[in-house]
Amino acid sequence: MGKKPTIAFSHLGCEKNRIDTEHTIGLLVQAGYEVDNDEELADYVVVNTCSFIQAARQESVRTIVELAEANKKIVIMGCMAQHFQEQLLEEIPEAVAAIGTGDYHQIVNVIERVEKGEKVKLVSPEPTYIADETTPRYRTTTEGVAYLRVAEGCDYRCAFCIIPHLRGNQRSRSIESIVTEAKQLAAQGVQEIILISQITTNYGVDLYGEPKLAELLVALGKVDVPWIRMHYAYPTGLTPKVIEAIRATPNVLPYLDLPLQHSHPEILRAMNRPWQGRVNDSIIERIKTAIPEAVVRTTFIVGFPGETDAHFEHLMQFVERHEFDHVGVFTFSPEEETPAYSLPNQIPQEIMDARRDALMALQQPISWRRNQAQEGKVVDVLIEQENPETGEYIGRSARFSPEVDGLVYVKGVARLGSIVPVKITEAEPYDLKGEVVSS
Repeated sequence: MGKKPTIAFSHLGCEKNRIDTEHTIGLLVQAGYEVDNDEELADYVVVNTCSFIQAARQESVRTIVELAEANKKIVIMGCMAQHFQEQLLEEIPEAVAAIGTGDYHQIVNVIERVEKGEKVKLVSPEPTYIADETTPRYRTTTEGVAYLRVAEGCDYRCAFCIIPHLRGNQRSRSIESIVTEAKQLAAQGVQEIILISQITTNYGVDLYGEPKLAELLVALGKVDVPWIRMHYAYPTGLTPKVIEAIRATPNVLPYLDLPLQHSHPEILRAMNRPWQGRVNDSIIERIKTAIPEAVVRTTFIVGFPGETDAHFEHLMQFVERHEFDHVGVFTFSPEEETPAYSLPNQIPQEIMDARRDALMALQQPISWRRNQAQEGKVVDVLIEQENPETGEYIGRSARFSPEVDGLVYVKGVARLGSIVPVKITEAEPYDLKGEVVSS
Protein backbone atom coordinates (compact mmCIF):
# COMPACT_ATOMS: atom_id res chain seq x y z
CA MET A 1 0.00 0.00 0.00
CA GLY A 2 1.37 3.44 -0.95
CA LYS A 3 2.20 6.17 1.50
CA LYS A 4 -0.76 8.25 2.54
CA PRO A 5 -0.78 11.90 1.48
CA THR A 6 0.20 14.71 3.84
CA ILE A 7 -2.52 17.20 4.72
CA ALA A 8 -2.30 20.78 6.00
CA PHE A 9 -5.09 22.99 7.34
CA SER A 10 -5.97 26.62 6.84
CA HIS A 11 -8.52 27.57 9.48
CA LEU A 12 -10.79 30.62 9.12
CA GLY A 13 -13.81 31.87 11.02
CA CYS A 14 -15.35 31.32 14.43
CA GLU A 15 -14.79 28.94 17.33
CA LYS A 16 -17.45 26.58 15.96
CA ASN A 17 -15.35 26.30 12.81
CA ARG A 18 -12.29 25.72 14.97
CA ILE A 19 -13.93 22.72 16.64
CA ASP A 20 -14.85 21.32 13.20
CA THR A 21 -11.19 21.71 12.18
CA GLU A 22 -9.99 20.00 15.37
CA HIS A 23 -12.29 17.01 14.83
CA THR A 24 -11.27 16.77 11.17
CA ILE A 25 -7.57 16.68 12.11
CA GLY A 26 -8.34 14.09 14.79
CA LEU A 27 -10.14 11.84 12.30
CA LEU A 28 -7.31 12.08 9.75
CA VAL A 29 -4.60 11.35 12.33
CA GLN A 30 -6.61 8.39 13.63
CA ALA A 31 -6.76 7.04 10.05
CA GLY A 32 -2.97 7.28 9.72
CA TYR A 33 -2.63 10.50 7.74
CA GLU A 34 0.17 12.95 8.47
CA VAL A 35 -1.09 16.44 9.24
CA ASP A 36 1.56 19.11 8.66
CA ASN A 37 1.59 22.79 9.63
CA ASP A 38 3.51 23.64 6.47
CA GLU A 39 1.16 24.13 3.53
CA GLU A 40 4.11 24.06 1.11
CA LEU A 41 5.04 20.50 2.09
CA ALA A 42 1.49 19.14 2.12
CA ASP A 43 -0.15 17.20 -0.70
CA TYR A 44 -3.55 18.65 0.19
CA VAL A 45 -4.63 21.79 2.02
CA VAL A 46 -8.02 21.71 3.75
CA VAL A 47 -9.43 25.24 3.97
CA ASN A 48 -12.13 25.51 6.61
CA THR A 49 -14.01 28.56 5.35
CA CYS A 50 -16.27 31.21 6.82
CA SER A 51 -19.23 32.64 4.91
CA PHE A 52 -21.02 34.61 7.63
CA ILE A 53 -20.56 38.04 6.04
CA GLN A 54 -18.99 39.35 2.85
CA ALA A 55 -15.68 40.29 4.50
CA ALA A 56 -15.30 36.72 5.78
CA ARG A 57 -16.05 35.32 2.32
CA GLN A 58 -13.46 37.61 0.78
CA GLU A 59 -10.83 36.32 3.22
CA SER A 60 -11.81 32.73 2.42
CA VAL A 61 -11.64 33.37 -1.34
CA ARG A 62 -8.28 35.12 -1.00
CA THR A 63 -6.87 32.12 0.90
CA ILE A 64 -8.20 29.66 -1.69
CA VAL A 65 -6.87 31.70 -4.63
CA GLU A 66 -3.39 31.97 -3.07
CA LEU A 67 -3.27 28.21 -2.60
CA ALA A 68 -4.55 27.65 -6.14
CA GLU A 69 -1.81 29.89 -7.50
CA ALA A 70 0.69 27.72 -5.61
CA ASN A 71 -0.79 24.68 -7.42
CA LYS A 72 -2.08 23.11 -4.21
CA LYS A 73 -4.84 20.50 -4.23
CA ILE A 74 -7.53 22.15 -2.12
CA VAL A 75 -10.34 20.65 -0.05
CA ILE A 76 -12.87 23.40 0.72
CA MET A 77 -14.73 22.74 3.94
CA GLY A 78 -17.20 24.57 6.14
CA CYS A 79 -19.65 27.41 5.65
CA MET A 80 -18.53 28.53 2.20
CA ALA A 81 -18.70 24.97 0.90
CA GLN A 82 -22.22 24.75 2.31
CA HIS A 83 -23.09 28.12 0.74
CA PHE A 84 -21.54 27.87 -2.75
CA GLN A 85 -21.00 24.16 -3.28
CA GLU A 86 -21.58 24.09 -7.05
CA GLN A 87 -19.64 27.23 -7.99
CA LEU A 88 -16.52 26.39 -5.97
CA LEU A 89 -15.73 23.12 -7.72
CA GLU A 90 -16.61 24.56 -11.13
CA GLU A 91 -14.67 27.80 -10.84
CA ILE A 92 -11.58 26.58 -8.98
CA PRO A 93 -9.93 23.67 -10.85
CA GLU A 94 -7.52 23.13 -7.95
CA ALA A 95 -10.48 22.48 -5.60
CA VAL A 96 -10.77 18.69 -5.46
CA ALA A 97 -13.57 18.49 -2.88
CA ALA A 98 -16.26 20.55 -1.14
CA ILE A 99 -17.43 19.36 2.30
CA GLY A 100 -20.45 20.92 4.02
CA THR A 101 -20.80 21.95 7.67
CA GLY A 102 -22.63 18.72 8.49
CA ASP A 103 -20.28 16.39 6.61
CA TYR A 104 -16.73 16.99 7.90
CA HIS A 105 -16.82 13.70 9.83
CA GLN A 106 -16.51 11.95 6.45
CA ILE A 107 -13.15 13.60 5.67
CA VAL A 108 -11.24 10.30 5.49
CA ASN A 109 -13.67 8.90 2.92
CA VAL A 110 -13.43 12.13 0.91
CA ILE A 111 -9.60 12.01 0.78
CA GLU A 112 -9.68 8.35 -0.25
CA ARG A 113 -12.07 9.15 -3.11
CA VAL A 114 -10.03 12.17 -4.21
CA GLU A 115 -6.88 10.03 -4.25
CA LYS A 116 -8.60 7.81 -6.82
CA GLY A 117 -9.15 10.81 -9.07
CA GLU A 118 -12.72 11.68 -8.13
CA LYS A 119 -13.88 15.26 -7.61
CA VAL A 120 -16.06 15.07 -4.50
CA LYS A 121 -18.99 17.23 -3.45
CA LEU A 122 -20.31 16.12 -0.07
CA VAL A 123 -22.76 18.73 1.18
CA SER A 124 -25.93 17.73 3.04
CA PRO A 125 -28.78 20.12 2.11
CA GLU A 126 -29.82 20.24 5.79
CA PRO A 127 -26.87 19.76 8.19
CA THR A 128 -27.80 17.42 11.05
CA TYR A 129 -24.48 16.06 12.32
CA ILE A 130 -22.86 17.15 15.57
CA ALA A 131 -19.61 15.68 16.87
CA ASP A 132 -19.46 14.40 20.44
CA GLU A 133 -16.92 13.14 22.97
CA THR A 134 -16.35 9.94 20.96
CA THR A 135 -15.17 11.85 17.86
CA PRO A 136 -11.35 12.15 17.71
CA ARG A 137 -10.11 15.68 18.25
CA TYR A 138 -6.77 17.45 18.05
CA ARG A 139 -6.87 20.80 19.85
CA THR A 140 -5.40 23.84 18.10
CA THR A 141 -5.79 26.32 20.97
CA THR A 142 -3.12 27.12 23.58
CA GLU A 143 -2.69 24.27 26.05
CA GLY A 144 -4.70 25.89 28.84
CA VAL A 145 -7.95 26.60 26.96
CA ALA A 146 -10.48 24.55 24.98
CA TYR A 147 -13.83 25.24 23.35
CA LEU A 148 -16.68 22.84 24.08
CA ARG A 149 -19.67 22.86 21.74
CA VAL A 150 -22.93 22.20 23.58
CA ALA A 151 -25.19 22.58 20.52
CA GLU A 152 -25.00 23.30 16.80
CA GLY A 153 -27.32 25.28 14.51
CA CYS A 154 -30.04 27.79 15.34
CA ASP A 155 -33.84 27.89 15.40
CA TYR A 156 -34.08 31.70 15.33
CA ARG A 157 -34.44 33.57 12.07
CA CYS A 158 -32.87 36.98 12.64
CA ALA A 159 -33.32 39.10 9.52
CA PHE A 160 -29.57 39.73 9.06
CA CYS A 161 -28.23 36.26 9.82
CA ILE A 162 -27.34 33.45 7.44
CA ILE A 163 -26.31 30.91 10.13
CA PRO A 164 -29.44 28.67 10.00
CA HIS A 165 -28.95 28.47 6.21
CA LEU A 166 -25.34 27.36 6.73
CA ARG A 167 -25.54 25.23 9.87
CA GLY A 168 -29.14 24.02 10.11
CA ASN A 169 -31.54 24.02 13.04
CA GLN A 170 -30.45 23.69 16.66
CA ARG A 171 -29.34 20.26 17.83
CA SER A 172 -28.08 19.89 21.39
CA ARG A 173 -25.80 17.27 22.88
CA SER A 174 -26.87 15.52 26.07
CA ILE A 175 -25.64 16.78 29.44
CA GLU A 176 -23.87 13.43 29.95
CA SER A 177 -22.01 13.75 26.63
CA ILE A 178 -20.86 17.30 27.38
CA VAL A 179 -19.73 16.44 30.92
CA THR A 180 -17.78 13.43 29.62
CA GLU A 181 -15.92 15.62 27.12
CA ALA A 182 -15.29 18.27 29.80
CA LYS A 183 -13.66 15.57 31.96
CA GLN A 184 -11.51 14.48 29.00
CA LEU A 185 -10.36 18.08 28.52
CA ALA A 186 -9.65 18.50 32.23
CA ALA A 187 -7.53 15.32 32.13
CA GLN A 188 -5.48 16.93 29.33
CA GLY A 189 -4.63 19.83 31.65
CA VAL A 190 -7.14 22.33 30.29
CA GLN A 191 -7.70 25.18 32.76
CA GLU A 192 -10.50 26.99 30.95
CA ILE A 193 -13.43 25.45 29.06
CA ILE A 194 -15.49 27.82 26.91
CA LEU A 195 -19.03 26.66 26.18
CA ILE A 196 -20.24 27.62 22.72
CA SER A 197 -23.25 27.19 20.49
CA GLN A 198 -25.28 29.63 18.45
CA ILE A 199 -27.53 30.48 21.41
CA THR A 200 -26.15 28.90 24.56
CA THR A 201 -29.12 29.96 26.68
CA ASN A 202 -31.38 27.84 24.40
CA TYR A 203 -29.29 24.76 25.11
CA GLY A 204 -31.41 21.62 25.41
CA VAL A 205 -34.73 22.94 24.09
CA ASP A 206 -34.67 20.58 21.10
CA LEU A 207 -33.51 17.59 23.15
CA TYR A 208 -35.36 17.98 26.44
CA GLY A 209 -38.31 20.15 25.43
CA GLU A 210 -37.09 23.03 27.60
CA PRO A 211 -33.83 24.95 28.18
CA LYS A 212 -31.40 22.99 30.37
CA LEU A 213 -28.49 25.43 30.68
CA ALA A 214 -28.85 25.72 34.46
CA GLU A 215 -28.71 21.93 34.87
CA LEU A 216 -25.71 21.75 32.52
CA LEU A 217 -23.78 24.39 34.50
CA VAL A 218 -24.45 22.59 37.78
CA ALA A 219 -23.26 19.30 36.26
CA LEU A 220 -20.10 20.96 34.89
CA GLY A 221 -19.47 22.39 38.35
CA LYS A 222 -18.43 18.88 39.39
CA VAL A 223 -15.70 18.72 36.72
CA ASP A 224 -12.19 19.48 37.97
CA VAL A 225 -11.47 22.52 35.79
CA PRO A 226 -10.90 26.00 37.31
CA TRP A 227 -12.77 28.15 34.76
CA ILE A 228 -15.92 27.51 32.75
CA ARG A 229 -16.94 30.41 30.53
CA MET A 230 -20.09 30.84 28.44
CA HIS A 231 -20.33 32.54 25.06
CA TYR A 232 -23.49 33.71 23.27
CA ALA A 233 -25.97 33.96 26.13
CA TYR A 234 -29.17 35.60 24.91
CA PRO A 235 -30.44 37.97 27.62
CA THR A 236 -33.97 36.52 27.59
CA GLY A 237 -32.53 33.09 28.45
CA LEU A 238 -30.79 34.36 31.57
CA THR A 239 -33.65 33.26 33.80
CA PRO A 240 -33.44 33.41 37.60
CA LYS A 241 -32.63 29.67 37.50
CA VAL A 242 -29.66 30.21 35.16
CA ILE A 243 -28.43 33.24 37.11
CA GLU A 244 -28.59 31.19 40.33
CA ALA A 245 -26.61 28.36 38.67
CA ILE A 246 -23.90 30.86 37.67
CA ARG A 247 -23.82 32.29 41.21
CA ALA A 248 -23.82 28.92 42.96
CA THR A 249 -21.29 27.08 40.77
CA PRO A 250 -17.77 28.20 41.80
CA ASN A 251 -15.96 27.31 38.56
CA VAL A 252 -18.56 28.98 36.29
CA LEU A 253 -17.18 32.46 35.62
CA PRO A 254 -19.60 35.39 36.08
CA TYR A 255 -18.80 36.41 32.51
CA LEU A 256 -21.81 37.11 30.31
CA ASP A 257 -21.50 37.45 26.56
CA LEU A 258 -24.82 38.99 25.45
CA PRO A 259 -25.17 39.49 21.68
CA LEU A 260 -27.69 42.34 21.97
CA GLN A 261 -27.20 43.75 18.41
CA HIS A 262 -29.21 46.92 19.13
CA SER A 263 -31.20 48.77 21.80
CA HIS A 264 -34.08 50.39 19.91
CA PRO A 265 -37.33 48.34 19.77
CA GLU A 266 -38.05 49.42 16.17
CA ILE A 267 -34.66 48.22 14.92
CA LEU A 268 -34.92 45.02 16.96
CA ARG A 269 -38.34 44.40 15.41
CA ALA A 270 -36.88 44.95 11.94
CA MET A 271 -34.08 42.54 12.86
CA ASN A 272 -36.78 39.97 13.75
CA ARG A 273 -35.73 40.12 17.40
CA PRO A 274 -38.88 41.80 18.80
CA TRP A 275 -38.79 39.71 21.99
CA GLN A 276 -35.59 41.48 22.99
CA GLY A 277 -36.66 45.11 22.76
CA ARG A 278 -38.86 44.97 25.84
CA VAL A 279 -36.27 43.46 28.14
CA ASN A 280 -32.84 44.96 27.44
CA ASP A 281 -32.73 47.54 30.24
CA SER A 282 -34.52 45.51 32.88
CA ILE A 283 -32.63 42.29 32.28
CA ILE A 284 -29.22 43.96 32.39
CA GLU A 285 -30.11 45.65 35.66
CA ARG A 286 -31.41 42.32 37.01
CA ILE A 287 -28.15 40.57 36.08
CA LYS A 288 -26.03 43.29 37.70
CA THR A 289 -28.13 43.16 40.86
CA ALA A 290 -28.00 39.35 41.09
CA ILE A 291 -24.31 39.08 40.15
CA PRO A 292 -22.62 42.39 41.10
CA GLU A 293 -19.22 41.08 39.97
CA ALA A 294 -20.54 40.08 36.52
CA VAL A 295 -18.37 40.99 33.53
CA VAL A 296 -20.67 41.87 30.62
CA ARG A 297 -19.59 41.87 26.98
CA THR A 298 -21.89 42.58 24.07
CA THR A 299 -21.94 43.19 20.32
CA PHE A 300 -23.93 45.67 18.25
CA ILE A 301 -24.75 46.09 14.58
CA VAL A 302 -24.88 49.68 13.32
CA GLY A 303 -26.38 50.74 10.00
CA PHE A 304 -29.16 48.17 9.85
CA PRO A 305 -31.60 49.22 7.07
CA GLY A 306 -33.86 52.00 8.36
CA GLU A 307 -31.60 52.95 11.30
CA THR A 308 -32.12 56.70 11.72
CA ASP A 309 -29.96 59.18 13.61
CA ALA A 310 -32.50 58.93 16.44
CA HIS A 311 -32.22 55.13 16.56
CA PHE A 312 -28.44 55.41 16.67
CA GLU A 313 -28.57 58.05 19.41
CA HIS A 314 -30.77 55.65 21.42
CA LEU A 315 -28.02 53.03 21.07
CA MET A 316 -25.31 55.51 22.12
CA GLN A 317 -27.26 56.44 25.26
CA PHE A 318 -27.89 52.76 25.99
CA VAL A 319 -24.15 51.99 25.88
CA GLU A 320 -23.35 55.04 28.00
CA ARG A 321 -26.00 54.07 30.55
CA HIS A 322 -25.00 50.44 31.05
CA GLU A 323 -21.20 50.77 30.96
CA PHE A 324 -20.44 47.35 29.51
CA ASP A 325 -17.00 45.89 30.20
CA HIS A 326 -16.41 44.96 26.56
CA VAL A 327 -18.22 46.00 23.37
CA GLY A 328 -17.78 44.85 19.78
CA VAL A 329 -19.34 46.92 16.97
CA PHE A 330 -20.00 45.70 13.42
CA THR A 331 -21.43 47.48 10.42
CA PHE A 332 -24.44 45.81 8.78
CA SER A 333 -23.51 43.44 5.96
CA PRO A 334 -26.31 42.70 3.44
CA GLU A 335 -26.41 38.93 2.84
CA GLU A 336 -28.40 37.70 -0.15
CA GLU A 337 -30.12 34.78 1.58
CA THR A 338 -31.46 36.98 4.41
CA PRO A 339 -34.61 39.14 4.55
CA ALA A 340 -32.55 42.22 5.48
CA TYR A 341 -30.85 42.13 2.08
CA SER A 342 -33.91 43.53 0.31
CA LEU A 343 -35.17 45.89 3.03
CA PRO A 344 -35.66 49.53 1.99
CA ASN A 345 -33.61 52.41 3.41
CA GLN A 346 -30.20 50.74 3.19
CA ILE A 347 -27.56 52.90 4.91
CA PRO A 348 -24.48 54.11 2.94
CA GLN A 349 -21.22 52.47 4.04
CA GLU A 350 -19.61 55.78 5.04
CA ILE A 351 -22.45 56.50 7.49
CA MET A 352 -22.20 52.98 8.91
CA ASP A 353 -18.43 53.39 9.35
CA ALA A 354 -18.90 56.76 11.07
CA ARG A 355 -21.46 55.28 13.47
CA ARG A 356 -19.20 52.33 14.28
CA ASP A 357 -16.29 54.67 15.00
CA ALA A 358 -18.48 56.93 17.16
CA LEU A 359 -19.77 54.03 19.22
CA MET A 360 -16.28 52.59 19.73
CA ALA A 361 -14.99 56.05 20.70
CA LEU A 362 -17.78 56.28 23.29
CA GLN A 363 -16.96 52.81 24.66
CA GLN A 364 -13.18 53.18 24.92
CA PRO A 365 -13.09 55.35 28.07
CA ILE A 366 -15.76 53.10 29.64
CA SER A 367 -13.57 50.02 29.02
CA TRP A 368 -10.60 51.93 30.41
CA ARG A 369 -12.48 52.85 33.59
CA ARG A 370 -13.55 49.23 34.05
CA ASN A 371 -9.90 48.18 33.66
CA GLN A 372 -8.66 50.90 36.04
CA ALA A 373 -10.89 49.40 38.74
CA GLN A 374 -8.57 46.36 38.59
CA GLU A 375 -5.43 48.34 39.53
CA GLY A 376 -3.95 47.19 42.84
CA LYS A 377 -6.00 43.98 42.88
CA VAL A 378 -4.54 40.48 42.83
CA VAL A 379 -6.32 38.45 40.14
CA ASP A 380 -5.89 34.97 38.71
CA VAL A 381 -4.33 34.98 35.23
CA LEU A 382 -4.14 32.07 32.79
CA ILE A 383 -0.64 32.22 31.22
CA GLU A 384 -0.78 31.54 27.47
CA GLN A 385 2.31 32.98 25.77
CA GLU A 386 5.87 33.99 26.54
CA ASN A 387 7.76 36.80 24.84
CA PRO A 388 11.27 35.33 24.50
CA GLU A 389 12.83 38.78 23.96
CA THR A 390 11.46 40.43 27.10
CA GLY A 391 10.81 37.37 29.25
CA GLU A 392 7.32 38.79 29.78
CA TYR A 393 4.29 36.50 29.80
CA ILE A 394 0.93 37.15 28.18
CA GLY A 395 -2.28 35.81 29.62
CA ARG A 396 -5.86 36.58 30.48
CA SER A 397 -7.76 37.17 33.68
CA ALA A 398 -11.29 35.82 34.10
CA ARG A 399 -12.55 39.17 32.75
CA PHE A 400 -11.08 38.50 29.31
CA SER A 401 -12.16 35.88 26.80
CA PRO A 402 -9.68 34.75 24.10
CA GLU A 403 -9.49 36.62 20.80
CA VAL A 404 -12.26 39.13 21.59
CA ASP A 405 -11.20 40.86 24.84
CA GLY A 406 -7.98 42.23 26.30
CA LEU A 407 -4.76 40.64 27.53
CA VAL A 408 -2.71 40.79 30.73
CA TYR A 409 1.02 41.40 30.30
CA VAL A 410 2.79 39.71 33.21
CA LYS A 411 6.26 40.03 34.73
CA GLY A 412 7.64 37.31 36.99
CA VAL A 413 7.99 33.54 36.99
CA ALA A 414 5.15 31.43 35.59
CA ARG A 415 4.48 28.28 33.61
CA LEU A 416 2.61 28.23 30.31
CA GLY A 417 -0.89 26.81 30.70
CA SER A 418 -1.08 27.55 34.43
CA ILE A 419 -3.23 29.99 36.41
CA VAL A 420 -1.18 32.27 38.67
CA PRO A 421 -1.99 35.17 41.02
CA VAL A 422 -1.01 38.50 39.47
CA LYS A 423 -1.08 41.94 41.04
CA ILE A 424 -2.41 44.45 38.49
CA THR A 425 -0.06 47.44 38.32
CA GLU A 426 -1.34 49.35 35.27
CA ALA A 427 -4.52 49.59 33.22
CA GLU A 428 -4.71 50.49 29.55
CA PRO A 429 -7.96 51.02 27.59
CA TYR A 430 -8.18 47.33 26.64
CA ASP A 431 -5.27 45.52 28.35
CA LEU A 432 -3.73 45.20 31.83
CA LYS A 433 -0.19 44.89 33.16
CA GLY A 434 0.87 43.11 36.31
CA GLU A 435 3.41 41.11 38.30
CA VAL A 436 3.22 37.53 39.56
CA VAL A 437 2.64 37.39 43.30
CA SER A 438 5.17 34.87 44.60
CA SER A 439 3.84 32.50 47.23
